[in-house]
Amino acid sequence: MPQSEDHRLVDLEARLEQEDPRFTRAMRSGRPARPREYRRTGAWWGLALGVAVLACGIALAQGLLIAGGLVLVGMAAQLADPDPARMAHRGFGRR
Repeated sequence: MPQSEDHRLVDLEARLEQEDPRFTRAMRSGRPARPREYRRTGAWWGLALGVAVLACGIALAQGLLIAGGLVLVGMAAQLADPDPARMAHRGFGRR
């Protein structure tokens, strides 16, 4: 491999290490992990919390809890959206 291509690969590896260190550590150990843009655990927890707050708001007839629950559900749904075209607009698809 010519020196210029080695330099490009080293540069790519350094940028990837800076962006997602967990992913690069997993690749080095031979046990791949999902890249950051495909990890949605926090979004699912946010969705569960939003539904719980919304249910409490409905049960207690409190408009502020209902509004807060709807906002949390909307935010979590936006984060859990698996559409890659939308991820490109959020900055994940940029080079």
